[in-house]
Amino acid sequence: MDLLKFDNSFAKLGDEFFTRLSPTGLLKPFPVHINKSAAALLGISTQADTEAILSNRLSGWCSGNTLPQGSDSLAMIYSGHQFGGYSPELGDGRGLLLGEAKGPSGKWDVHLKGSGKTPYSRFGDGRAVLRSTIREYLCSEAMHALGVSTTRALSIFAGEETVQRERPEKAAMLVRLARSHIRFGSFEYFHHTQKIECVKKLAEHVIKSHFPELKGSANRYLEMFRSSVHRTAKLIAHWQSVGFSHGVMNTDNMSIIGETMDYGPFGFMDDYNPDFICNHSDTSGRYSFKKQPAIGLWNCNALANALTSLVPTEELIIVLKEYKPLFIQTLLKLYRLKLGLQTPKPNDQKLIDELLKLLEDNQIDYTIFFRRLCFYDKSKDDCEILESLFIHREKFNQWMQEYQERLSVETTGSRDRAVKMASVNPKYIFRNYMAEIAIRKAEDEEDYTEITRMLKLLQSPYDEHPDCEEYAKNPPKWSSQISVSCSS
Repeated sequence: MDLLKFDNSFAKLGDEFFTRLSPTGLLKPFPVHINKSAAALLGISTQADTEAILSNRLSGWCSGNTLPQGSDSLAMIYSGHQFGGYSPELGDGRGLLLGEAKGPSGKWDVHLKGSGKTPYSRFGDGRAVLRSTIREYLCSEAMHALGVSTTRALSIFAGEETVQRERPEKAAMLVRLARSHIRFGSFEYFHHTQKIECVKKLAEHVIKSHFPELKGSANRYLEMFRSSVHRTAKLIAHWQSVGFSHGVMNTDNMSIIGETMDYGPFGFMDDYNPDFICNHSDTSGRYSFKKQPAIGLWNCNALANALTSLVPTEELIIVLKEYKPLFIQTLLKLYRLKLGLQTPKPNDQKLIDELLKLLEDNQIDYTIFFRRLCFYDKSKDDCEILESLFIHREKFNQWMQEYQERLSVETTGSRDRAVKMASVNPKYIFRNYMAEIAIRKAEDEEDYTEITRMLKLLQSPYDEHPDCEEYAKNPPKWSSQISVSCSS
């Protein structure tokens, strides 16, 4: 008897939406890591259940060698705008949707990543590698702990198979959990192939699965679109607040329900730099940090175009105009929290902009600065400690004076403010050099203990973790040589 019971509502949409096929299992698979926090989402929370994951019974489907009862394994079809150009047929080239498993907080899509060739693999082998699965496994958990809407990762399994990338690498498989795997590009595919009934069918599926309150409403398609636009605006505001760059904001990587998905060449900023480009493949800087908000709106425009058979264009345009004000409002609210400002004031945006310009001009580590600011006390030596970070100290001191004046109108005491600020300004983020350390140990030494250590750290990034203090410091010089690209 299987521990989990599966269904696959997406499979009921019909063959035009996917290709049915079974995964190509890993050869002699073994567990690299199991995420107990994600397992609990599926109701796997007791010690006995966790051990069951490691048993042959469940490791079979985590490694693609068996299928769980009730699953209906399929590769989803979609298209998308990649780096601004339209690619008419993409789809799951190395992943399969097994179906949905019900847990204590509702249904979760269960998806294998690295499960072998599909009709959408093009020239690829359909495999993931240990390097990329470790990156997604740890980063999706880090993002969740930072309060950012995201897919989750249940497990990594590896096998004896070697696959060729820039060099030979060990094949691996990630089990990804998501509320939905439907993308902006899913709608684009059916719109651009003029399969209008499929656009409608897909919209009804999304509404039934994620917006049941809209069922039967005359404006349900418009309201579904509004929800996608609003969720996207809020999602990207959260990205900006924690210094995260996605790297490949193609429309096929944009979730219809506003989850961060498809972790590839992502990166958290070290020194604050609006022009930060985390993806070595992005030679034009289309997806640089400062452009993410505008690209989010661009992608929403592409989704709007794909829904013109369901909603009048003028109504879609009205909703699109709601994106920018909501993004600005959300980001301003997040920055107020980072600065310990509880009561909104008209000049807050100016204060924030001046600070970000100082951080940029002085090449200050974004995360470290905000964390130190949490515990600033003008009666102690904290100002000197902060001041020492800056080259242009006079300008920083001037900003600090303005900040102190702004804090003086707050009713929260310094101790309470420090606690609140420390709950939104992480001490630890998942920097690329940390990923490299975990990957090197795993690949070179078959040592997976650093994954365990980092997972614990990243799942509680606001805590102190004295045994991991080195990861709260400025990154080592060699980290600047790390290059991540679309193959990551």
